Amino acid sequence: MMMDVALTTWLLFEHAEGAYADTEIVTQRSPTEQHRSRFGDFADRARRLITVLDDLAPPEAIVGTLAWNSAEHLEAYFGITLSGRTLHTLNPRLGDDDLAWIIDDAGDEVIIASGDLVATVARIAPRLRQIPRIIAIGPVDPGAANALGEVLDYDALVTSADPAPGTRTLDERQRAGICYTSGTTGRPKGVASTHRSLVLHTALAVNAGNGPALSRSECVMPVVPMFHVYAWGLPFGAVAAGAKLVFPPPTLNPAVLIELIRAERVTKAGGVPTVWIAVAEALEANGGDLGALRELLCGGSAPPPSLITTFAERYGIRMLQAWGMTETSPIATTSRLPHAMGELPLADQLDHIASAGAPVAGITLAVVDETGSEVPHDGAHMGDIYVRGPWVLDGYLHGAGPESFTARPGWFRTGDVGTIDPGGRLRIVDRTKDLIKSGGEWISSVLLESTLMGHPDVVEAAVVAIADARWGERPAAAVVLAPGTSLSLAAARAWLETHGVPRWQLPDHLVVVDEIPRTSVGKFDKKVLRAQLASLADERPSSSLPASAPPD
Repeated sequence: MMMDVALTTWLLFEHAEGAYADTEIVTQRSPTEQHRSRFGDFADRARRLITVLDDLAPPEAIVGTLAWNSAEHLEAYFGITLSGRTLHTLNPRLGDDDLAWIIDDAGDEVIIASGDLVATVARIAPRLRQIPRIIAIGPVDPGAANALGEVLDYDALVTSADPAPGTRTLDERQRAGICYTSGTTGRPKGVASTHRSLVLHTALAVNAGNGPALSRSECVMPVVPMFHVYAWGLPFGAVAAGAKLVFPPPTLNPAVLIELIRAERVTKAGGVPTVWIAVAEALEANGGDLGALRELLCGGSAPPPSLITTFAERYGIRMLQAWGMTETSPIATTSRLPHAMGELPLADQLDHIASAGAPVAGITLAVVDETGSEVPHDGAHMGDIYVRGPWVLDGYLHGAGPESFTARPGWFRTGDVGTIDPGGRLRIVDRTKDLIKSGGEWISSVLLESTLMGHPDVVEAAVVAIADARWGERPAAAVVLAPGTSLSLAAARAWLETHGVPRWQLPDHLVVVDEIPRTSVGKFDKKVLRAQLASLADERPSSSLPASAPPD
């Protein structure tokens, strides 16, 4: 028998504290202001934060963070969870109504906020049932502080506190963190992680070979915000592995990101495709390279094949796509290349890299048809994607959304539709709510989007359903074009048809836009886009080509 050692964040923290004290942490607060520290400093300050929280909040309190990526936010990740309290990351990009609702629903008693975001708390304070104690990281607008009555200074509190000694005995199955879904189909829902689930996700999803594979040899830059599902687990993974951490400023200016990557010799970075599109455009316009960077972790939506090609061929940088969601902590699958594909030309690897890939160890997938039966693994039969594993939730906070767990007991229904091929590779066909039903047949918006984004003039593309009197729904595409280019509907339809899209699935409308609306976590906001394009309903297709009928 083996030792029964609790899987809590103490396991990750004490290892880093003892083994990696000299590892660097770099926080770029603005284009001109930088803070440098080491893991030893982080560990000391996290222990001091435990003492601060012991004085301010009950032992099982929920402590929110409304903060940008920084060394202080990392201290909060661990100081809160090590104390036995619950870390609740809050998204400042949410609307005021949703943010206030989430704070009330979770029951936050303390909020640690970046100084510039204290004004956000002051603005929503009248909507809150009870205003939490506020601790500010950095300078605060006096008007916001006056509106809240009392705002405590994070650095002053931590510096003056004594470090909490020893190790606290925690139950590995007790709650460690809460993240809320983005609420695109209703109120956001709370997803609670346990210490055990966070540690297992760190070990098997983040630091294992098929995941981002962080190690002491790496320097990792989480561009993805720390309020978005724990920055995909990268901060926990970096602490566990002893990887150097670089936190970018909140503005995400591509020129600043490029310089930071080069100056700090970042080897791996994670962010949504929009970030890497902007970086690629800046490099194309201004020249240069990305120094030691070897791999980009991409999530939120599939990266365009053209983007994968640009980074691979021009800069020698691999792209690793990960699929998951808040409910899977978030990594469930990755597109790590199999050994057999390693020597193939990039053109033959693209299909795999742009797919959702295979599940990481610990995650089991099932694609299920309308009868409840698993579909054949042939890459053709579609169905609802279900998932299970030790870092997959088994119920939302306060019992919300029970229908996601009842259709197939012991599994979580993701709301995504996909296929699995004979090699176990998952391909996301669409979100259930985004499928287009035209003449009784389903059209995948994701397939149309990815094919459109393969066009050399298309930077981004989003496809939504619009009402049609004859067919029920028809696809409409919104595209962002490269500077100085143009694209007609006829040309777009010809491109899609040439690349294997059936004629009856071709979009009836094409709208060129400056930008595609996005949610607070960087995904296409199709609810907003559908509203923007609703006026196209029942209009004749905006092309000389006739609308094509679905098969009889």
